[in-house]
Amino acid sequence: MEAASSVMSSAVPARIKERDTDSASRNFEIPNIIAEPVRLAGIIEDSIVDGPGMRFVIFVQGCPHYCKGCHNADAQDFNGGFNADIYKIADKIIKSRAKRLTFSGGEPFCQPRELAKIAQLVEAEAHGIEIITYTGYLYEELLEKAGTDAGIKDLLTVTNYLVDGKFEQDKKSLDWFYRGSSNQRIFDVTCYPNSSKARLIERREDLR
Repeated sequence: MEAASSVMSSAVPARIKERDTDSASRNFEIPNIIAEPVRLAGIIEDSIVDGPGMRFVIFVQGCPHYCKGCHNADAQDFNGGFNADIYKIADKIIKSRAKRLTFSGGEPFCQPRELAKIAQLVEAEAHGIEIITYTGYLYEELLEKAGTDAGIKDLLTVTNYLVDGKFEQDKKSLDWFYRGSSNQRIFDVTCYPNSSKARLIERREDLR
């Protein structure tokens, strides 16, 4: 996501148009999912900087945070980017045989229902995919929003690790793994929705 993505993370590709295009214990039921578009800024199929391991990264388009110094500023405009079909995106991830997926942007929690559906579709075919979601919101804010927004609840539910907080330029540092500024936090949120007591990740090796 624009606000929380690390200075070491991938920048959004100039324009990657849509082509024909461990959470194993959590089983997702996805009956009657209706195809709908998701607004994207780009896709990277083989990132090694947006979380541990080789990752498939989806950059959503649109962000309300407008962090000063954002390295994905082109992903802020909600009218920018391009529309992609969630089924084609899910199929692309499945065919790539990716086991690690990152939602970045832009602000993923501005399109939570669409991203949650992509994750559910992929999980149904490729069990055990691990998901990192970047956000400019605080985890506590998302918990409150999830009480009235089913989409936010669904995206939190499919997320394994959440990187929260706006990028703050005066706190910029290369020392914070997978983050751009020292205020940002990484949580293991696999406990959600059974529990909101997420575990704070303080060491790189705790990200599996």
